[in-house]
Amino acid sequence: MKGYSALPRPLVGRPAGDRPAGSRGATRPAARNGARAQAAGLPGVRTRLGATLDSWLGRPAAARSVGLQRERHEPEYLIILAVVALTAVGILMVYSSSAVRAYVASQNTFAVVGPQLVWAVLGVIALVVTMQLDYRYWRLLSIPLYVTAVALLVLVLLPGVGVNVGGSARWLQVGPLPAVHPAEFAKLALVVYLAHWMARRGTAVRTLRHGTLPFLLIVAPLVLLVLKEPDLGTTGVIAITAFTVFFVAGANLWQFLVLVPVGLAGVFAVILSHPYQVDRIRAFLNPWSDPSNSGLQTIQGLLALGLGGILGSGLGTSRVAAGLTLPNASNDFIFAIIGEEFGLLGGLVVIGLFALLAYEGFRVALAAPDTFGGLLAAGITTWITAQAIINIGVVVALVPITGITLPFISAGGSSLTISLAAVGVLLSISRETLPRGSWNDADSDRGGRDRRTRLPGAGRRSLAAQPPRRP
Repeated sequence: MKGYSALPRPLVGRPAGDRPAGSRGATRPAARNGARAQAAGLPGVRTRLGATLDSWLGRPAAARSVGLQRERHEPEYLIILAVVALTAVGILMVYSSSAVRAYVASQNTFAVVGPQLVWAVLGVIALVVTMQLDYRYWRLLSIPLYVTAVALLVLVLLPGVGVNVGGSARWLQVGPLPAVHPAEFAKLALVVYLAHWMARRGTAVRTLRHGTLPFLLIVAPLVLLVLKEPDLGTTGVIAITAFTVFFVAGANLWQFLVLVPVGLAGVFAVILSHPYQVDRIRAFLNPWSDPSNSGLQTIQGLLALGLGGILGSGLGTSRVAAGLTLPNASNDFIFAIIGEEFGLLGGLVVIGLFALLAYEGFRVALAAPDTFGGLLAAGITTWITAQAIINIGVVVALVPITGITLPFISAGGSSLTISLAAVGVLLSISRETLPRGSWNDADSDRGGRDRRTRLPGAGRRSLAAQPPRRP
């Protein structure tokens, strides 16, 4: 069991000292809590920023009259373990898969892994900062983040601003700065805004007018702009993440099910309108029909996995990477190099680390102290997990080639840094989770007999106000 501080849990969403009128000692608990917070040198929630946040959280003004301190504990160390292990494996495998190719191109074996190390350091700093920052303050940034994400996705499509690589304008180059992928930032911005918006709407998300239609209007700009690049893989990750958050928030099941075939029809329409996407589907169905062109990457990836066997050929001994026969060996198909050099066991370890991250991430979502935290944790976990599943599915020929990276492992500074920052937000939520009796022992306020989510609205008692259960 995690260690909890001696400070009392705050009454978020209800006035301090909320007892019936005339009851004995009605205001003493509030005064005592405020005195303890002030004695511990803890700042009260009195600033304009705090007042704005309190109004968004539905916390009455009376609750801001005294200093309150949330009860925080250690973050989920298993999440930290999984992410640090995946990042370390990624740096090692980026070097192993790119050293020969980098030496042939520039006589510098660190040409690819060097920038990856720099981005990893920046990502770790971002993780530490976001882990220490109260995740509720992201609600104040939700609208600016969303607007910035849309603006960046528009800029990347402008001639002379966006960098076109392989027929896709995915990168944004500003002067001498390294190129960045705005779609990675858009994932985090969308998750934050959706979590805030749905927490504000409460049970109204189940309605068509106040739930489904506004949700589609929020998601559509980002999906269409990323699709315009074109980047169907990232579009799929964004859509899966958004619809998962919508479902968790309590979307109407029938309306949700109607959207699924509509979305699939849209995907097929996009594929048919792009000849290169049609070639990828054909290569997925039968890569040996064109082994030297559209099927080359799939065949070489499967060959690398086959050469690895059970225990692998050893670090740095990849034949397809050293022989320069596997395109994007350090990026989209880095899992194939892991399978070749570390074998089936190494691949299972990587998959197990992602499974551990997913399990702990959804546990944090279930135990989050408020609705915003629960939806935010669910969105971040879904985003990273879905992207990992799609990437690994591509390598093992279960999914057509999409061109998305393997989180924390593939070469790519934007993906690595943003993913680590998102994990920091997840860890911030985990520092305030409520103890549970079991992994799915959610509060009564968050589910009923129909198993639908119950979202607290303004003026209603927040989940954080409920006393923790004893395990």
